[in-house]
Amino acid sequence: MGYLEMYNEWLTNPYFDEDTRNELKALEGNDKEIKERFFKNLEFGTGGLRGILGAGINRMNIYTVRKATQGLANYIIKQKGESKGVVIAYDSRRMSPEFAMETALCLAANKIKAYLFDSLRPTPMLSFAVRELACIAGVVITASHNPPEYNGYKVYWEDGAQITYPKDVEIIQEVNAITDFAAAKTMTKEEAIKEGLLKIIGQEIDDRYIESLKALTINPISEEGKKLTIVYTPLHGSGNMPVQRILRELGFSNVYVVSEQEQPDSNFSTVEYPNPEDPKVFTLAKELADKVGADIILATDPDADRLGVQVKNNKGEYVLFNGNMTGALIAEYVFSQKAAKGILPKNSALIKTIVTGNISDKIAEHYNAKLIEVLTGFKYIGEQIKLFEETGSNEFIFGYEESYGYLVGTHSRDKDAVVSLMILCEACAYYKSQGISLYEQMENIFKKYGYYQEETVAITLKGIEGMEKIKSIMENYRKNSPKTAGGYEILKIRDYEADTITDLKTGEVKPTNLPKSNVLYYEMSEDAWCAIRPSGTEPKIKFYFGVKGESKEDASRRLSRLMNDEVFKVN
Repeated sequence: MGYLEMYNEWLTNPYFDEDTRNELKALEGNDKEIKERFFKNLEFGTGGLRGILGAGINRMNIYTVRKATQGLANYIIKQKGESKGVVIAYDSRRMSPEFAMETALCLAANKIKAYLFDSLRPTPMLSFAVRELACIAGVVITASHNPPEYNGYKVYWEDGAQITYPKDVEIIQEVNAITDFAAAKTMTKEEAIKEGLLKIIGQEIDDRYIESLKALTINPISEEGKKLTIVYTPLHGSGNMPVQRILRELGFSNVYVVSEQEQPDSNFSTVEYPNPEDPKVFTLAKELADKVGADIILATDPDADRLGVQVKNNKGEYVLFNGNMTGALIAEYVFSQKAAKGILPKNSALIKTIVTGNISDKIAEHYNAKLIEVLTGFKYIGEQIKLFEETGSNEFIFGYEESYGYLVGTHSRDKDAVVSLMILCEACAYYKSQGISLYEQMENIFKKYGYYQEETVAITLKGIEGMEKIKSIMENYRKNSPKTAGGYEILKIRDYEADTITDLKTGEVKPTNLPKSNVLYYEMSEDAWCAIRPSGTEPKIKFYFGVKGESKEDASRRLSRLMNDEVFKVN
């Protein structure tokens, strides 16, 4: 069926509600928009759905959510897991409560018990709840840090991590096998509750989650440390309640929350988009920090799995740490303090993604920890934690990715901004008691391991034309691989889609030993590198750059030279 035929089907079929049909009627004559909405199904990818809200098969709406849930239900039934149930959480985005309820009611109609949180909760709490309630799966309705017009649907399995191969492929097949939206089952909320197939959960899971976080503290907070002045913004999302609670229960008494961004707001009206990687989201927080003399500013994204950090530099100005810097700070604190107390396991492990900076390699080496590299996506870190538990090979200490995602402990199998924020505040209090600021500790880390600097450049290419352009860019790099860049010699090329690591000097080709992924990675001389990959969640292609310098200034010069090389210019 062509896109116009599909459009007319939705326009006239009484199965679709009146609001949906009216929305589509308003598009009559707008061929480009109709094509965008109906030229393909919204792809159920390896993590689930993510897309723009609206009517149509290539949009997030109750019908695409229902279809995805029916596919998931079919898979659960085939796995004989329906008796275990599924837990569902959601954040503050548009339609998040509605999508969460649709998910619950579709599962219930398939005789699978649904545990639905009573209000918005962070993604890491969903991951925690899956194992805490011994469920077969979990679903969180969120589009993370995307702009307000997006929402998403992420699927977790019984280990608490996002689905990985082969389950991801098998669930995708079940979703794609549903060609008729009306085939997705549903029932009323009243019927689901009456039949014991819908249970509303809340406080009891919150309490267990907070206790699991408190068990991860390493140093008790001193009386001096409790006076640390903290400014926090949840950016209108789900982090507000758990963050305030954990800091309060640990004894931090000077916590200031940005009032304009404290309450849930699906429009994220105080920011362009709610991404703690963007310095602009800190504008209101910095104003408050200047007023109260904050030691640290912290921001979590709408589903509270990403954490942004600003601290004062030596000039008294608040500066944003990138994800590699924050990850290095947390890693160094956790490893060094555990080592000092004699509680660092001999088989400890640090896990990072392939586009995360190389300072992590040096930290792992220093503490005799195993360093493991995984593909981009925290689900692969969660997968390793499960493997450690099954084999006893290693003990997970810390995992992170450069895109502001970190995890201490194994209570969650996804990045957790709440526990990361807690540990960072503990570290800040500890270093303050030693007369050191977090900024100065970051300088100490660079002096110890080398002046590593990284930068990510994301190019947005929307729509059908954008998809084709991104595909063309990746094909061009594969056909015309550079030999040098930024004054560095390219030593090896890793092509994760082809599963090859090619040594340009010897011609030797080895496998990457990782799942296939559309990523190119250039290993260069002097510990420099670049990686190129299409985003898995946004219409973007991303370029990641990393260098090591003799000083901060030297590293900045090297990074600028690499980033501005002609081989990385996209026309």
